Amino acid sequence: MKKLFLIDAYAIVYRSYYAFMRTPRINSKGLNTSAILGFCNTLHEVMDKEKPEWIGVAFDPHGPTFRHEMYEPYKAQREKTPEDITKSIPYIMDILQALKIPSFVVKGMEADDVIGTLANKAAQKEDIEVYMLTPDKDYGQLVCNSVYIYRPRHGGGYEILGEEEVKAKYNIQETKQVIDLLALMGDSADNFPGCPGVGEKTAIKLIGEYHDVENLIANVNSLKGALKKKVEEHIDDILISKKLATIKTDVEIELNLDEMIVRNPDEKKLRSIFQELEFRTMTEKFMKSSSKKPQKGEIIREWKDKDRTDLFAEFADEGAGVAKNQSFETIKTTSHKYHLIEKEEDKKNLCDFLLTNEIVCLDTETTSTNVIDAELVGMSFATREHEAWYVAVESEREKAQKTVDIFRPLFEHPKIVKVGQNIKYDMEVLMNYNVKIQAPIFDTMVAHYLLQPEMRHNMDYMAEAYLNYQTIHIDELIGPKGKGQKNMRDLTPAQIYEYACEDADITLQLKNVLESKLKEGGVESLFYDIEMPLITVLAEMEMYGVRLDTKALDDTSKQFNQRMSEIEQQIYALAGEKFNISSPKQVGDILFGKLQIIEKPKKTKTGQYVTNEEVLQQLRGKHEIVSLILDYRGLKKLIGTYVEALPKLINSRTGHIHTSFNQTVTATGRLSSSDPNLQNIPVRGEDGKEIRKAFIPDEGQLFLSADYSQIELRVMAHLSGDKNMIEAFREGYDIHAATAAKIYHTDVNEVTRDQRTKAKRANFGIIYGITVFGLAERLNIERKEARMLIDGYFQTFPQVQEYMEQAKQQAREKGYVETLLHRRRYLPDIQSSNATVRGFAERNAINAPIQGSAADIIKLAMIRIFKRFADEQIRSKMILQVHDELNFTVWPEEKERVERIVREEMENAYSLNVPLIVDMGWGSNWLEAH
Repeated sequence: MKKLFLIDAYAIVYRSYYAFMRTPRINSKGLNTSAILGFCNTLHEVMDKEKPEWIGVAFDPHGPTFRHEMYEPYKAQREKTPEDITKSIPYIMDILQALKIPSFVVKGMEADDVIGTLANKAAQKEDIEVYMLTPDKDYGQLVCNSVYIYRPRHGGGYEILGEEEVKAKYNIQETKQVIDLLALMGDSADNFPGCPGVGEKTAIKLIGEYHDVENLIANVNSLKGALKKKVEEHIDDILISKKLATIKTDVEIELNLDEMIVRNPDEKKLRSIFQELEFRTMTEKFMKSSSKKPQKGEIIREWKDKDRTDLFAEFADEGAGVAKNQSFETIKTTSHKYHLIEKEEDKKNLCDFLLTNEIVCLDTETTSTNVIDAELVGMSFATREHEAWYVAVESEREKAQKTVDIFRPLFEHPKIVKVGQNIKYDMEVLMNYNVKIQAPIFDTMVAHYLLQPEMRHNMDYMAEAYLNYQTIHIDELIGPKGKGQKNMRDLTPAQIYEYACEDADITLQLKNVLESKLKEGGVESLFYDIEMPLITVLAEMEMYGVRLDTKALDDTSKQFNQRMSEIEQQIYALAGEKFNISSPKQVGDILFGKLQIIEKPKKTKTGQYVTNEEVLQQLRGKHEIVSLILDYRGLKKLIGTYVEALPKLINSRTGHIHTSFNQTVTATGRLSSSDPNLQNIPVRGEDGKEIRKAFIPDEGQLFLSADYSQIELRVMAHLSGDKNMIEAFREGYDIHAATAAKIYHTDVNEVTRDQRTKAKRANFGIIYGITVFGLAERLNIERKEARMLIDGYFQTFPQVQEYMEQAKQQAREKGYVETLLHRRRYLPDIQSSNATVRGFAERNAINAPIQGSAADIIKLAMIRIFKRFADEQIRSKMILQVHDELNFTVWPEEKERVERIVREEMENAYSLNVPLIVDMGWGSNWLEAH
């Protein structure tokens, strides 16, 4: 059977847009490309995985449809389409045109009706299977012997629903009865009424008994009580709802399979669009997936621009216009002087020349991205634009060291500015050769991060965005990722030098562009006084690493696995059957289908029960099995993420694990860490604490943990200037007890544990813009009490509420908010007419200055501690930074000095209107110290 895929464009576009809501994809021109990227990823995945013979994409028309004429309130409650989606549609249509995939729009008809008609016509052909790509449950009515729903799963992957699956899902005899269910249930998303008070269970029961709504209405007298009254009173609503829910299958549109044949794209046009959107790898992905030889007898028809003129015109007033052609300069079109240096005498002469410059850009080529094991293959340098030198480094260690030593005077020069793209990596590579790059330094990646924190910061991207230049891609040298990929060591210097020289040259050009922008953007001081000095601190921490107690982890692994096995048996006993506890679907079926622990469980848009941690936490008291499932999941995650994974990351040479601290990932300015991610090690619960027990100091040393006490609330007090909050911190009160005392109008000494817990949640929740509903859910209390808590909070701290409104207003006026040290968070959605999108931006406007200021303060503390250790020749080391906490391995004889230095520098890192307080602890491992 051959496959025809019909795609509901807007359903996928909306789904993609909201999937990226927390981390929107915004390119250098300020265009939010989230919807386009998500749509392209979905389309490529289908083409690559399913390899259909035909594809068509249906769009809803601009303006009203026949359903609006039939029922005026139809979809009337829906907010206006987000501007970013509106701007995305012309790009998506242009991408489809470049892919030679037809788009269908029929005036007055929705995409559902177009797909319904095409699917119905295709189903009459014997050798075709039709797959309707959509998350919309309404399509269930169209499913038949050869027509399926291809539904995106929540969290990834797809689910194929045929006749039996649809009938089983809704407990109906025929798929067309989906219409009758919708007629009774109504649809809040499309705003048609149904029969008020009739939910899914009642609707299924009625249709099971009466087959359809017409027969139900004809036999309404056989119903009893309240149900009879509901149906009698809402017969007109039920009938109009059925009409609205029915997908048409007789739209005036022809099924032309020749037009929908998957064929080779227009590569030039496709590449041009993706270059403008800044999707670097998308063209190659589609070229590979779409590559298809014409079959014998196939009619090959090329799309012409005129074929879509009317289609584009329909959306022109809404969108950004069709993507424009853009061409980049390359190494082949640009005049340049790149030099290969191999002889020792030439290396010495080059170093002498470089030492005469005030600014030198450098880059390293290595055998590995793992910096601890990386060996130098070569080094490139640039001092002026369009000229660079590549120095080949020998593979033998002794000879390589000799070459590096030639350039030591340059690396260790105290006045020459060393420029790099992610220069921390180059610093660490050279540390393997006993060379430490001395400040001053300038990192283009970090500079761009400060200017545009939510964009990408790799050199290739910035070259296109700022220099209109397309660099040589690494896979052009060593091939694509996979088993066949070469190592840089496999290439000759002659093969490498232009690529390496280009890296240094382009990085220098970017420095010349970004340097002035730092001043214009008001982040010059943040860059030079915090982020640049921090690079040296992080490089030292990463190279030193952290010691692990592998025996402790092994013991923990055995203990956790034993407990998981016991919990598993308890869960099976309570469920009355065995099932996959790791499957969200099977867990949902057990909890809500079989055990029915609540009446109206949450469902995803695709109809699957929601069983994430947040939902299950709220249901802990409903059934014993819920707590056991949460415990099982928690143990499994700890085992997979830490207990079994961490020992494998111990470096054989150093005996430590070496995380990478990332300066350019989080939009707030916080550091993140990767390989492994040590920022997410759990701090609450006994099981999570077992992981921390495995982090130990070096042999014969002590573990010191220093943690800022409630720094974000202290920053809130400072930013808001709230007198009550400032007084509580200055007097040294327990801020949560003090908050509870004021909210509940009691003496601070009379505050109960429950009151303090609720006040604590309110304290931290307010920072993140928590709603009444959110606080009620988090505390498992009535909304009335949550409202009282929030109202009481703002009565207690009135200037906090003023600060929150001022933060939102500043964001509306300037388009960004700032931390105390002028780190900016840009919020383009703050003016959005879509309440959901705007609300998310408003919460960020409140939180970003607080969280970002706390991040800046601990960075300052790290720099100051590092300098004090160096100045006072302290041998102990700072080894970890986790949010508001710093960790150290300390020689016993330095204990008092280290504690004094750490406390002084952390508590005096920045002057607030309230004191900064540090909690410190000592132990033989991280858990004991913390």
